[in-house]
Amino acid sequence: MSSLAAVPAVVLLAACSDSDEEAKAANVKPAAPATPATPATPAAVKVPEAQGTVDMAELLKPGALPDKQLGKDDAKVTIVEYASMTCPHCAHFNETTFPELKTKYIDTGKARYILREFPFDPSAEAGFMLARCAKDNYFPMVDVLFKQQANWVGVNNTKDALLQISKLAGFTQESFEACLTDQKLLDDVRAVQKRGADEFKVDSTPTFFINGKTYKGAMSIEEMSAILDPLL
Repeated sequence: MSSLAAVPAVVLLAACSDSDEEAKAANVKPAAPATPATPATPAAVKVPEAQGTVDMAELLKPGALPDKQLGKDDAKVTIVEYASMTCPHCAHFNETTFPELKTKYIDTGKARYILREFPFDPSAEAGFMLARCAKDNYFPMVDVLFKQQANWVGVNNTKDALLQISKLAGFTQESFEACLTDQKLLDDVRAVQKRGADEFKVDSTPTFFINGKTYKGAMSIEEMSAILDPLL
C-alpha cells in the first residue's frame, strides 16, 4: 500500500461519527454500541428520526462503480449504506445488526441492500479496492475486513496485514499488488465517495438511505425493524 500511502487521505466534515476516523484508525478498539446495550422489547424501541430525504431515483442511478447488492430488485424496501472500512461504528453494525437484518429482511425478499464505498483514508480505500478485486466475493471480503479490523487498521505494517488476510481470501502476492496499484479502481472508489458527499450530503459513516429517508449512525436491529416494518 506504499502507493496509496503517498496519496492524500480523503478529507470530509466527519469520519465515522465524530470526525476522527483517522485517529481511531491509529488505535482501533471494539466499537461501542450507538445506544446502551440493554435488552429491548419492540414496544420500547423508539423509531429513529430521519435526518433528511433524497430522491431515490437519483440515488439509484449508476455511478463510477456498479452497485454491490444483496436481495431482490423488486423488494419493497431499498437500503443504501455508505460505509468506510476503517470506521469502528461500521464494523460494529456489520457484526451486531447486519446478520439479523440479512436473515429477517434481505434473504426473505422484503428488502434489498446496497453497500457503497465512502473511505476516509488510504487504508479504507485499500480495503474497498481489495473487496472489489474479490469480485463475486465482495461481501464476504468486506465482512472479513470488518471482523479483522483491529488486525489491519492502525498497525505498524498495514500492507502486510492486508496481504495475510487477502491470501486467505484467495489472493496471491501478484494479484494483491495488482489490485492495490490499479489507479482506475482507486479513482472509481474515490468517485463513489465524492458523489455520496456532493449529491447526497453524506458526511459520516455509516449513513443509511431507506426508501428515500436519511439515517446516520449504526442502528440496532430493533431500530432498523422499527423503520422497516411499517414500509412492508
